[in-house]
This record gives sequence, C-alpha cells and structure tokens, in this order.
Amino acid sequence: MSEKKLILEDISPIDLYGVNDSKLELLKKRFPKLKIVARGEVIKVSGEEEDVNQFEMVLNILTAYFNRYGNLTENAVEQILGGTSKSGGDKENTNADDVLVFGNSGLIIKARTKNQRRIVDSIGKNDMVFAIGPAGTGKTYTAVALAVRALKNREVKKIILTRPAVEAGENLGFLPGDLKEKLDPYLQPLYDALDDMIAPEKLVYYLENRIIQIAPLAFMRGRTLDNAFVILDEAQNATEGQLKMFLTRMGSSAKFLITGDITQVDLPKHQPSGLIQAMKLLNNVSGIEFIQLDGSDVIRHKLVKKIIEVYDAK
Repeated sequence: MSEKKLILEDISPIDLYGVNDSKLELLKKRFPKLKIVARGEVIKVSGEEEDVNQFEMVLNILTAYFNRYGNLTENAVEQILGGTSKSGGDKENTNADDVLVFGNSGLIIKARTKNQRRIVDSIGKNDMVFAIGPAGTGKTYTAVALAVRALKNREVKKIILTRPAVEAGENLGFLPGDLKEKLDPYLQPLYDALDDMIAPEKLVYYLENRIIQIAPLAFMRGRTLDNAFVILDEAQNATEGQLKMFLTRMGSSAKFLITGDITQVDLPKHQPSGLIQAMKLLNNVSGIEFIQLDGSDVIRHKLVKKIIEVYDAK
C-alpha cells in the first residue's frame, strides 16, 4: 500500500472538483481501487503504488490542461481519462501518459488503443516504423500527432508529410484547377489532422516557411530528408520502386513513419504494392518495426468496425 498527499498549486479546488464534486466523482470512478479524500487544496490518495502514481500523473495532466485553456470541463476530464469513467475500466485505455499533444479548442490528442500506443512506443525506440491496418484505426492521426509533438519538443526541425497521388476509382486528370488544386484532395487527410493540432495562424506560418511540408510522393525524389519527422501515408499505393526511393531518402537525423492499408490497394492490377514487398523484405531489419493494427483499434463510428469485420470475413 502507498499513500500520498497532493497539494493543488496551479488550479483551485472548485475548478478541479467541479460543482457538487462532479469532476471529482469522475476521477473516483476512474480509480475505484483508490481511497481519495479531497479537502480544500489537499488530496489524500491511498492504494496500490502503481494506481497512486497514475492518479498523480492524471492530476498533473488536468492541471496542465487548465493552465493552458483557462477552463476544465467535464468533457475534457472524460477525454483525459480516456473517454470513459466506468468503474473497473481498462487501465490501458485510460493511461494519462498517452497524451501526445493538446490540440485546438481544448482537444486532447492521445493514443487511445493498444496498437496506437505500440506506435508511440516504437517510434521512441526505432527510427523507422511501419503502421499497417484498416481504415479508421488512427494510423495517420497518430502519426501526425507524433510529428507535431516532435516539432514542438524541438526534436526535429521540420515535418514532411507525403502520399502517393493514386486515383481511387476516379480520374485525376479530369479534376479542375492547377496541379496543386488537383493534388490537394489526396493530401486533405493530412491537412485535417494538422488543423486539429496546430492553431490556424501557427499552421499558416509553418506551411509558408516550409517547416511543415506536404507534397505528393513523386516530389521526394532526389531529396535527403534530415532533421525531420517524415510520414508516408497510404503507402500501399506506392509502387515497389517508389517505396524504395522514399525509404532511401532518409537522413542521419530523421524519423520515418510509414502508414498503409494493404486491403485497399488502388494501383493497377499489374502493379505490385511496394508496401507488401517491404513487409516481406524489411521485417527482420534491426531499427525497423512493423506495427499491425486491426478492428479493435477502430475509433470511428461503431459501424466502421462492423463493416471491416464483414469485409474481412468474405
């Protein structure tokens, strides 16, 4: 058994506990095995050491959130606790240490599933990580969050985001506009993720000054990508030659995160996917890790998980 006395310094009791202790009750439900006694600015917590330490970590996250945004709603508390306050909930799903960045409008961006946390852990240990799985498993979103965190922590000088410009049943040539306007729809999911994580004015600054670069895969040829967090999204639509070209762009101080879904290859039937080849060739190379995501990682609408299960059962 362990006991700690925690003193609130940067947040008032009413802001933390809520009206009628509504937010404090969420905390108590999240930690049903702990004895939590809150009186004014002092919180006494007793229980297993691991649970006590995790409670303190959650408290620090809540305080940091309040200091950044000037408020702490019940919804924010629930997000920090993992989106659930059920007694006996899965501790893995509610680890406060999974918070990657605080996004816009108080959005809390964190690894929310077991395999998303594996991506986070792996990129800390390896310079090249492949995250492979079906739609809706948070591959791209987690990757972009990791890149933004690395930039904010000054671990890298720039972020480079790229995708193959491959048509998914539509003809690129018939889209209106110039080349950028034709290509932007393919890159939109990357813009969407950045919009969640970086203030609009800051994002414009980053893009205009090429601190964040978003470009089709073909534009990577001939470059050396260094001091950067580099993401290749939709890698299943890179040809074998394109993927080899991309992987060999890696500079000595770079992190590469490659995402893809091998069940949704949009290349012509005679053109093998470079991602599938890489899974076979690079699986045992030291410094490279492959993370497989599945239906249990789907965090979109509940129907998405059911749709994936039906198609997988074909």
